[in-house]
Amino acid sequence: MSDDHVYLTLAEGHEDDTRWAYGTGFEDPLHGVDTTVPEGIDTGRLAADCVALADDALVSAQRLAEWITRAPELEEEVALANIGLDLLGQARLLYSRAGQADGTGRDEDAYAYFRDAGDFRNVRLAELPNGDFAFSIVRLLVLSSCRVAHFHRLTSHTDPVLAAIAAKGVKELTYHRQYAAEWAVRLGDGTEESHRRMRRAMDQVAPYLGELFTTYDVRDEVVADLRQVTEAAGLPMPVYRPLPGAGRDGEHTEHLAPLLAELQGVARAHPEATW
Repeated sequence: MSDDHVYLTLAEGHEDDTRWAYGTGFEDPLHGVDTTVPEGIDTGRLAADCVALADDALVSAQRLAEWITRAPELEEEVALANIGLDLLGQARLLYSRAGQADGTGRDEDAYAYFRDAGDFRNVRLAELPNGDFAFSIVRLLVLSSCRVAHFHRLTSHTDPVLAAIAAKGVKELTYHRQYAAEWAVRLGDGTEESHRRMRRAMDQVAPYLGELFTTYDVRDEVVADLRQVTEAAGLPMPVYRPLPGAGRDGEHTEHLAPLLAELQGVARAHPEATW
């Protein structure tokens, strides 16, 4: 199976714009959307869901930004940076909605910069160090597969704002997933060394799949994506080996606190600053 075939299959349903990288970002996804929280919605649950999805995106974006000046090629450096910008944009919208839903009026900066590691609700896979390029590609493939499947479901959410954010995000995430799939096939079906590293990356990601499947409830969709890519790449499917704990409960690895220290340093040093 060629890279193009994997691309066309995973991008199915977005034939009108399948190769437009970095999202739909020149239109306001909330234009014309009533931002009033509908009656009957559990606002606490809505806010918590928005924060969790935003935390996944923010932490993932920070890890992707670390590839700037370090990616194998300049083109990939730009691609990874722009994927990170897509995720950052999703995080901003979701944090803003959380502040509206919970009644606190907190803005995106309050959520991003002034919470400690134990207050974050991202999945643990997102916070792990980048490792080599193979690991970052497998992680991006898995996280984007989970997120695009989940966002597809959120497009019919009873909250119109969350539904609109999801609709925009689906287009971006479809590209993220495909970018990772193409690289996974290229590396898995490449040299002996690249194949070895991809197998190792699959093994490193495997223990975190259980948390992802529980968090997003998208096991079938993600397994289908991974099976398609691994078959094309000549790689084995990752063996599911669950780890205890869950980032959604505030249980994180030792890697999250240093990541947040770097992310939040300027804002905490100058909390009243404006730019």
